[in-house]
Amino acid sequence: MRRHSRARVAAALGLVAALSACSGPSTAAEDADGKAKVVATTSILADIVSHVAGDAADVTELIPAGADAHSYELGLRAVRDIAYADAVFTNGLLLEPRQLQRTVETTAPEDAPVVPVAEQAQRHGFQPRLLVEDAGLDAPWLGLRVAVPEEDNAAVPKTAVADLTLTDVQGPGDAAAYIVGTFGTPELLFNSADGLNGDDSTTLPVDAHTHVSWAFSKPGVYTLTVGAHARADVGAAPTPLKEQTFTVAVGVDPHTAVPGADVLDHGHVDIAAEFGRDYTGRISLLGDAPKDDQRGVTQSTRHEHDPATTVIAVPSATLQEVPAGREYRFLGNPGDETYLLPQAVLGKHVHGEYDPHFWHDAQAVKAVVKVVRDELSATDPQHSADYSTNAENYLAELDALDEEMKQTLGDIPQGNRNLVTTHDGYGYLADAYGLTLAGYVSPNPSVEPSPRDVIALTRTLENLHVPAVFLEPAAQSRPAELTQVAGRLGIRVCTIWGDALDPPGKGPARSYIDLMRANANSLATCLAPTNPAPERNDT
Repeated sequence: MRRHSRARVAAALGLVAALSACSGPSTAAEDADGKAKVVATTSILADIVSHVAGDAADVTELIPAGADAHSYELGLRAVRDIAYADAVFTNGLLLEPRQLQRTVETTAPEDAPVVPVAEQAQRHGFQPRLLVEDAGLDAPWLGLRVAVPEEDNAAVPKTAVADLTLTDVQGPGDAAAYIVGTFGTPELLFNSADGLNGDDSTTLPVDAHTHVSWAFSKPGVYTLTVGAHARADVGAAPTPLKEQTFTVAVGVDPHTAVPGADVLDHGHVDIAAEFGRDYTGRISLLGDAPKDDQRGVTQSTRHEHDPATTVIAVPSATLQEVPAGREYRFLGNPGDETYLLPQAVLGKHVHGEYDPHFWHDAQAVKAVVKVVRDELSATDPQHSADYSTNAENYLAELDALDEEMKQTLGDIPQGNRNLVTTHDGYGYLADAYGLTLAGYVSPNPSVEPSPRDVIALTRTLENLHVPAVFLEPAAQSRPAELTQVAGRLGIRVCTIWGDALDPPGKGPARSYIDLMRANANSLATCLAPTNPAPERNDT
């Protein structure tokens, strides 16, 4: 195995001695057993590494079971373990506190690899999920477009235009659409609050595309009927296109509100006026078609959605207060609530950092296992065959776990598959096993929720008739916004395991596989109650 620089170890231990005169004799220094000394930052990662290491290496966790990986401060014993490590495995993607990262970087021996597994796992096919800073952006972007079939491009002049008109709105409230200009001033396109007429129209040139903000005053299911006229130029006689009706589910579960529909809950989508050389045509729904189910990460292609079988989802997380400025008075009075499907930002897609909580997807953990196998084999080549065999056995266990998760969670009714937690740390779980990350108190545990966050959370629970919310074990012992809101609404509070295993004797999540099974059982039990869900009256 690799041997670390004694000078660097001596310097690190000198620092430890300076910090405390009562540090006691080092236990990490004795490696008479000939085993590699391996360190992993979190209890979950240490368990994964241990399955690959087997009996060939000693694995030590830096952050103990039950501790919060986002805020834990290392003790002196942990510093000694790092100083004598032959390899150090970190989660990566900024999961660990910056102080812990600096300690690892400055204390680990020069010839000991420090491996951020989430970053390295990408070479084995893992694709990290993007976190969203503004929950309102975690929604589809509904724009307007004028399109010409490729075969008619030469026949339709560049002076051609289309007038798009909102002709009818059906639903529990009012709908409006507007564009925000460079200086933040809204340009109103459509507004049903004052009645629909010829003013609820906008003109776009051929091949144009515009980003639009859509506002809905109340939760429920809306139908928007759009008409259009095509013209060879702004002065030419108009030719009507066939009207089309689109369905929008605002603040309610789209799968339950419109059973069997194709749900658009992310990406770009446009209401498009399409016409050819004779200026006749139709209105369609054009959007992104993901090549796989990694949200917001992979490239997308143009795709046509059938308006008759498609519903556009506007989640409760888009709930906003109407601004005080008079220019927004068309949305209501200042302080009124509105569900705002935001205008996309040109040149950018999703804002935020990568989600580090990869372990909630068993397939992602398989990529990490391969990283651990490769790094341990390089560090300790005399046991590479052992590491390879252990990894293969563990990969088979993870495949079985993945299938078990799909079966257990697959029995949850579609209308109950809404996951509400304390923070946005369960996106991999939702994406991998068919759940909807319907809401959370704040984007991450270090961010205090704003009053708007609490209001949006409350509306989410009310509108979706969520049967249960989920808290980590440590959060259940102290007051929390999610507990308080759930208590006011009479909603069950259940357990979900997040960043750490249970301490010995404290719970069922004693290993990574145990944690996943515990989460699957808790979700299946709490989201599939024997009592029927409350009767819905969304429209």
